[in-house]
Amino acid sequence: MSSFFTTPASQKKRKREDISAAPFAKKKRHPNGSGSTPAIKKPAKAQRDESISGSGSEDNEDVVRASEESLSSDGESESGGETGAQRRLRLAEQYLENIKSEVETVGFDAEDIDRDLIAERLKEDVAATKGKLYRHITSSFDFSNASKTSFRMGGQTTTSIAICPPYIYTVSKDMTLIKWELPTPPVPPPRMSKARDLSKKPPPPRRRRPIQLIHTHGSQHESHNSKYMHHTASILTVAASQDGKYVATGGADKRLIIWSATDLKPLRVFTQHRDAVTSLAFRKGTNQLYSSSKDRTIKSWSLDELGYMETLFGHQDEVVDVAALAMERCVSVGARDRTARLWKVVEESQLVFRGGGGGTEKRKHRDKAHGNLTNGNVQISYAEGSIDRVAMVDEETFITGSDNGDISLWSMHKKKPVFTVALAHGLDPPLTQEEASAEMVPNDNIWGEPQPRWITALAAVPYSDLVLSGSWDGRVRVWRVSEDKKRIEAMGILGKESDVGHAENGDATSGITTSHREEAEHRGVVDGIINDIALFESGERGGDGLCVVIALGKEHRFGRWKKVKGKNGAAVFLVPRGALQPATNGVHTMRSEGGAKRIEDGQRGNDRDLLQESHG
Repeated sequence: MSSFFTTPASQKKRKREDISAAPFAKKKRHPNGSGSTPAIKKPAKAQRDESISGSGSEDNEDVVRASEESLSSDGESESGGETGAQRRLRLAEQYLENIKSEVETVGFDAEDIDRDLIAERLKEDVAATKGKLYRHITSSFDFSNASKTSFRMGGQTTTSIAICPPYIYTVSKDMTLIKWELPTPPVPPPRMSKARDLSKKPPPPRRRRPIQLIHTHGSQHESHNSKYMHHTASILTVAASQDGKYVATGGADKRLIIWSATDLKPLRVFTQHRDAVTSLAFRKGTNQLYSSSKDRTIKSWSLDELGYMETLFGHQDEVVDVAALAMERCVSVGARDRTARLWKVVEESQLVFRGGGGGTEKRKHRDKAHGNLTNGNVQISYAEGSIDRVAMVDEETFITGSDNGDISLWSMHKKKPVFTVALAHGLDPPLTQEEASAEMVPNDNIWGEPQPRWITALAAVPYSDLVLSGSWDGRVRVWRVSEDKKRIEAMGILGKESDVGHAENGDATSGITTSHREEAEHRGVVDGIINDIALFESGERGGDGLCVVIALGKEHRFGRWKKVKGKNGAAVFLVPRGALQPATNGVHTMRSEGGAKRIEDGQRGNDRDLLQESHG
């Protein structure tokens, strides 16, 4: 049977050159034409068949021509200004737009889709690798509606606290280490039908207080026993590894003890420090530990090998706090040497940042004879005597807190503070004549002056703009680092503003009566000195809110020179998601490079806090 491939070339049909002009006319071939072959006469039957199917052949040829045009579209599009690659890209974009429109009609949230895009995740990973601030989350939390739950351990002052979700680790001056379990987030109740089934019991209320799981207690009678695997003096600091394997504690007995996080069994006791261990910090994502001590050194440890690595020297006074993030570097503060030092461990170098500035207060003059305020103004300076706290925002930016109430923002590219908030937690009320004088009959001309409240606790969410601070004014204050990382903005406190009251002379608790104190505490007011703050974002990417845990005590964690009325224990704040408008919470003295600006508030609405210019 003959086919297209077996038929001789002379018998094949040739394509017509002009179908539209004469679709059924046959071209006559001249015998003298170049490259022409003589036409072969078809039989009559073949001609009849061809005439019957003539109308269909025209359509078939049009289809063939269209297919040929589609196959050569890439080449023709190039001549028209669009290459084949551009055409494929245009079709792909059109396809994605069609899918997006379909998703929007179904009702999916476009933000959820954008959040899951690989490109966004890659950008965040690159920013985290470089150690830059890339998350602006402060305005997404509703701090005014934060719920508070207190829990006590029945001992002395709680000195430090650490979190490895869902567990909390607390230490106190009575040499006690306790492991707690946080309450699980609430589960939304199932939808009830219209006909309520009365036979079914309602679900039990959600547990709010943390549960104590394990506790271990040291003994001061074993201070001369070098083989004793526990603390023999007050435990001052605690830290938990990110993988949940290790817990580290340091105390006034010069011991650094590594514990198993599961059962709190001691794994190793290090005695290399010559004085009390004051602070601990894990390098993010690793089991490398930094410890600071009153012996003026910072030591590095590897907990995978349970071994010592190296010692960092440079501070001229006791090192009271240390902080670290993902890179192999840490930041420490040296108390009364008034310096913060950024240690580059790999390069074996350090950057020194010198503090020592002071805020100037302008307030009304007090009549010494009668204790009344007059119209005269007196300038009082609160010099920075000690830098006590530090928290890292990113690998190049950190924040410090001082004993004159200053919270300073630092950059590794500048030796002086970029921005300073003075008197961040206000002033203590002035001392009475009996307290200010050592005489049996005090002189009428002796009056105590208001003193600033120290910054006793400082914490930040890594690589974000959220910072929390604490003192003994009954508030945990919220701060936001501006997008250009040149300012610190006040964002309010944990709890409702009305619960704190409008206290005179900066006293946070004088406006709260005894009958309303318990209710005010539940809504965000705390009693005691805030010795430490730990926080983490609950849920995926902080979708369930923010969990803040604070350590409370009647005394300062390092001594008894400051005692306030309060409770020894801790408190958990659950901060929900929500839109929060930026608001100031006090008249703060702020110093920046750009000049002066005043922030007003009703809580301490007097003339004592003014903006001053910081000459960096």
